Amino acid sequence: MGKPTSVKDVDQHEIVQSVATFLKKSGKIKLPDWVDLVYGGNKRRGVAPNHFSKASGAVIRKTLQSLEELKWVEKDAATGGRKLTKQGQKDSDRIASELRFGSAE
Repeated sequence: MGKPTSVKDVDQHEIVQSVATFLKKSGKIKLPDWVDLVYGGNKRRGVAPNHFSKASGAVIRKTLQSLEELKWVEKDAATGGRKLTKQGQKDSDRIASELRFGSAE
C-alpha cells in the first residue's frame, strides 16, 4: 500500500463521511428516528434575536456511549474523560488508508 496512514493524513470532511457510512452499513449502531433533526438549535435570548447553539450534552453523551459499546472509545481513569482505544484507532486508520489509496477491493 505505501506509507502508514492516519486520520490526520486525509481531509477531515471525507473521513467523517466515511466513518459514518461504515457505521451505518455495518449495522453496529442503530440510528434513532430523530437523528436527522437534532444537530443544534436556537439559543433563545429573550427579546434579542436568537443565535445558533450546539447540541445538548445528552446527544453527545449517547453518541459516546454507543462508541464505547463498539469498543472504539473507553473512559480514562486518570482524567475521567474518554480516549480512543486500539480498536478504534485501527478502524479509523484503515478507513483513512482506504480513502487515501483507494479501497482494497
